[in-house]
Amino acid sequence: MPQMFPLEWTILFFYFLFLFILMNILIYFNFNKMIFKNKKIINNFKKKNNFNWKW
Repeated sequence: MPQMFPLEWTILFFYFLFLFILMNILIYFNFNKMIFKNKKIINNFKKKNNFNWKW
């Protein structure tokens, strides 16, 4: 049974896939924190200025 694809490339592929997923998770969590901070800032601004904003 011949090996269709060399083992090194499969290992590299899975390694880079893992790194990519990890980076995406980190970016996602950082983005969520940023959005949360922005919502807090917007809420403070609403309280200070008493605007009837629709969000």
